[in-house]
Amino acid sequence: MEKNVKVSMLCQIYGKLLTDKQYNFINDYYNNDYSLSEIAENYGITRQAVRDNIVKGEKKLFEYEEKLEIMKKTLNQEQQMVKILSELAKIQTKYSDKKIASILENVKKELNFLV
Repeated sequence: MEKNVKVSMLCQIYGKLLTDKQYNFINDYYNNDYSLSEIAENYGITRQAVRDNIVKGEKKLFEYEEKLEIMKKTLNQEQQMVKILSELAKIQTKYSDKKIASILENVKKELNFLV
């Protein structure tokens, strides 16, 4: 997974555990596509100060994920749900019982809601 995407996802999961500055800078940099210069100008600080806060924030995000593994578990669950949906689709095409088809359709709707 690309670092930018990973940091963005980690920020969504653990962002509120960062300092306000770290969260805001990482959010602006990775999610709002601001440059270091734009962020520095908006907050009236140097580019280096912005970069230092981003680097420290990234380090914390990766430490949280290493310990808690929320993103890893979430991605694994999504992959499992996709596999389950695929298997349900196979069952639906193989068997024509209307009651089974109805039940499977309801299960698929619930799983799609989670994915």
